[in-house]
Amino acid sequence: MIYFYLILLISFQACAQDKRKKESTSKPEKELFKSEYYTDSLFSIGIEGPYFFEGNLYAVNFQKKGNIAVIRPGGKVELFVELPPGSVGNGIRFNKNGDMLVADYTNHSVLLINMKTRDIKIFAHDRNMNQPNDIAISDKGILFAADPDWEHSTGMLWKIDETGRTFLLEKNMGTTNGIELSPDNRKLYVNESVQRNVWVYDADSVGNISGKRLFHRFSDYGMDGMRMDVKGNLYVARYGKGVIAVLSPEGKLIREIKLKGKKPTNLAFGGTDGKTVFVTMQDKRRIEAFENDIEGKEWSK
Repeated sequence: MIYFYLILLISFQACAQDKRKKESTSKPEKELFKSEYYTDSLFSIGIEGPYFFEGNLYAVNFQKKGNIAVIRPGGKVELFVELPPGSVGNGIRFNKNGDMLVADYTNHSVLLINMKTRDIKIFAHDRNMNQPNDIAISDKGILFAADPDWEHSTGMLWKIDETGRTFLLEKNMGTTNGIELSPDNRKLYVNESVQRNVWVYDADSVGNISGKRLFHRFSDYGMDGMRMDVKGNLYVARYGKGVIAVLSPEGKLIREIKLKGKKPTNLAFGGTDGKTVFVTMQDKRRIEAFENDIEGKEWSK
């Protein structure tokens, strides 16, 4: 009996040693913050609006303006939907019903797309908008839209309620562009690309804002889209510098993640654990991706 247990113990130790050997020679995890190409150069220079939803990535202006592409796992790009004639998409978000919301900057509108039927309708429209650019959405379905006037280096900020009604929150701003909400929806962040300011507001449960204050100011280059992780760090696409700048909840620069291209337009968290960051690159007409150490705010929800 003792001999039997001795043989069993030796066999168990051998199996454990073999397992450790296999683990030591297995493929290492991806290096953090190292950006690589995720798709080929298949988009127009209007590439924008990345958003990860139910296992797939979406982005606007595939090969030409006026459509939306779906990017399957591994980087395979397909046409998802053609937008109505004259419409050009920019920022993408999803509401709590699973519908896609797209900023249509040429028609002063926000479009709503049914993901099952791919039917498209106008969710919100206001002729006083310049060109709704990027959008953010609260847990209750309230939209916020950055609305730049590039010709005059000015901009506005809008609220759009759950029924599609529009409310002008602020005018005479700088060139409003990237926009994002904190994980608890209590803070709204808006940047001004030309002026290089990032502003933060207090936001209440119905989308009213107050207490505007400077969150961060960059001394060089421009800004475009912004997204946030679950810990409240803000990720800013630095257009022209070719980096994603990460700002702490206090507005301090934590790090800069170097990209292959120089003109990032926007970013989105996704992947299997919400820690893959996808970046749309205007100068490369493709999407880059890097592994982050923290998952994205919207992916976690």
